[in-house]
Amino acid sequence: MADRQSIWAASAPPPGYLPPPDRQFASTPPRPVYREPHPISAGGVLSGLAAAAVWLIIFGSLGRGLMSYAWWTIGAAVSAWLVALLLTAIGDRGVAVGVSVASGLGLSIAMTFVTLRWIGTNDWPLW
Repeated sequence: MADRQSIWAASAPPPGYLPPPDRQFASTPPRPVYREPHPISAGGVLSGLAAAAVWLIIFGSLGRGLMSYAWWTIGAAVSAWLVALLLTAIGDRGVAVGVSVASGLGLSIAMTFVTLRWIGTNDWPLW
């Protein structure tokens, strides 16, 4: 029995033997790392939020009453969304996200005022 063990130790590895994992794929290149071609950064989102907020404040301040404020805000939000679509296609996607979020929030605030007036007076204020 002792003779067989010494023969196996000196012979080739048994069939199906694989070398340890650290040396098994040493000749292959490392796995690829896939990255977003246009990553979204916090700075871009914040600058989009700030730019759209200023845009909506400027256009909202042009209105003298609720009706004109609401229509100016609707126009500003629609134009901001068009700019966000353009930025998504050929610009910074982070800024597009910020513009979209801020214009949606600003439009919802304006529509909240319109709805409250409509509930209170039973008259649609946009016509």
